[in-house]
Amino acid sequence: MPQNTIHRLLLPLLLWRVRHLSDRVYLILVSVLVGVLAGLAAVLLKTLVHDSQHLLNAWVPTQYQVFTSSFYPIIGIALTVLFTRYFLAGNLGRGIGPIIYNIARQGSIVPRSKLFSQLVSSFLTVTFGGSAGLEAPISVTGSAIGSNTARVLRIGRRERRLLTGCGAAAGIAAIFNSPIAGVLFAVEVILSELSAAFFVPLLISSATATVVSKALYAGQPFVLITTSWPVDAVPLYLMLAVFTALLSVYMIRVYFWADQYFAHLTGSFRKVVLGGLALGGLVFLFPPLYGEGYNIVQLLLGGHSEQLTSGSLFDVFSDQSAWLVLVVAGGSMLLKVVATTITIGSGGNGGMFGSSLFAGALCGFIFARLINLSGLYPISEVHFIVLGMAGTLAGVVHAPLTGIFLIAEITGGYALFVPLMVVTSGSYLITRYFEPYSVYTRKLVQKGVYINHDRDRSLLARLDVRTLLQTDFLPVGPDDTLGELVNTFRHASRNLFPVVDAKGYLHGIVSLDTVRDALFDDEHYTTTRVRDLMAEPLAIVRPDDTLLDTLRCMEQLGAWALPVLDLEDRYLGFLLKSTILANYRRQLLKDSGD
Repeated sequence: MPQNTIHRLLLPLLLWRVRHLSDRVYLILVSVLVGVLAGLAAVLLKTLVHDSQHLLNAWVPTQYQVFTSSFYPIIGIALTVLFTRYFLAGNLGRGIGPIIYNIARQGSIVPRSKLFSQLVSSFLTVTFGGSAGLEAPISVTGSAIGSNTARVLRIGRRERRLLTGCGAAAGIAAIFNSPIAGVLFAVEVILSELSAAFFVPLLISSATATVVSKALYAGQPFVLITTSWPVDAVPLYLMLAVFTALLSVYMIRVYFWADQYFAHLTGSFRKVVLGGLALGGLVFLFPPLYGEGYNIVQLLLGGHSEQLTSGSLFDVFSDQSAWLVLVVAGGSMLLKVVATTITIGSGGNGGMFGSSLFAGALCGFIFARLINLSGLYPISEVHFIVLGMAGTLAGVVHAPLTGIFLIAEITGGYALFVPLMVVTSGSYLITRYFEPYSVYTRKLVQKGVYINHDRDRSLLARLDVRTLLQTDFLPVGPDDTLGELVNTFRHASRNLFPVVDAKGYLHGIVSLDTVRDALFDDEHYTTTRVRDLMAEPLAIVRPDDTLLDTLRCMEQLGAWALPVLDLEDRYLGFLLKSTILANYRRQLLKDSGD
């Protein structure tokens, strides 16, 4: 239905709302609606994926499932690529990154196609064993619901940004039945900053989605009830923080290395074949890599680690030695990010949220099992499994509070709160030292889109050098005489003149202030050339340079204007400090008032 038709149908409701509801009450009601819709979307996707996976494996005898599980992923990736090509014109927009970009640069306007594209594509990918999580697609779908609900109801830019975050929070909350973690995920990852007054709609939307999830008997993929922790295990928690940080750095770097590799591959069919075969080979060797992997986490939490080798080639070793289990766990932990990047890079859809939890659980298990095998100090493997999940999530996603409260909520209480704080904060700080940007934001930063609580950088990143370019500076030639320069001065409104040759290359700059004395030297009007009077520019600006760096350069040099050159050193115009600051102020007022 066209949007104009929808607006006409909703006009009586919108008029009634203006007369009878305050903006605050109306925003809370809309946040409830977003929570319901995002919760239903999360429940629908998780239920369909799990039921479909059960149907796919139900007809295959257990001893042959390792072969079918190796073959299924290429089918799911191929179906996702076909869906993307023929229903989305090849534009799927995978992951959380595009949503952050929509908020930072596009006024929180999320394309309507994301209302269904993420659900369908991730369903096809993960149902057939794609090694990626459903959290990112669900979060993106929730964000699309919040953004487009705000657009349909003609809600302002500032509130639309909030509702986009409400949808993301609701999606995460519905998956894990953890409303606080959903809110913190939205604040730390999606919105990056938020005023205190907007926490209430976020909480309400997240809580509503959790109620919807519980009412429909969906929810968190694993449940654990725990009690206390030993004080003398704190050194081990610090060691685990280091291990999860190293794992996080490894996962971020491998993810982007593989992403660049697939970006250079040409041809969708080639990517599907290579990626599908590679993923199938990994699943054949390490069956825990099949799908999200939450069933493996549940096995570990239930104390059934020996089942890690079930259905794999390692199953032929009937003794089930502890070292064999550790080998399978270690291989699955290190290869999970590889399997996820292959899944996404070859055309599938999914995210790193679930993969981080999976790898973190295996990291905590391996760490605890090695400590117990050494006989130095007996520790609870279950505690370290969930702490490993929180630490790795905090490192990979750069969201320590989300990691703390997610694990605190799904473990049935806050008994592990102090160990969670130690592991997640340590992992986050160490990871940030080596990788300043998360798996969601690193690519955006490379494109000049800055977030992470840096308001000035974020606002300036929305401005483009090309749009602020001033082209009314009269150019002069290097061979022009002083007399010709004086004649140009008479018709100019600026006191700065670029010296440009016939091919458009900049040779220097002439300032009226610096050549004022020469203007009265009539005897040299025909003998003095502009090249004798020009000076080198203090610095030059390229169209792709960031405005924040340009402003800093102007401050250091004391310059009020700098020339802009293209990549071939041809003159384009000048960039003025006053123009940058005026547009920055305009953007700041727009963000504060909309």
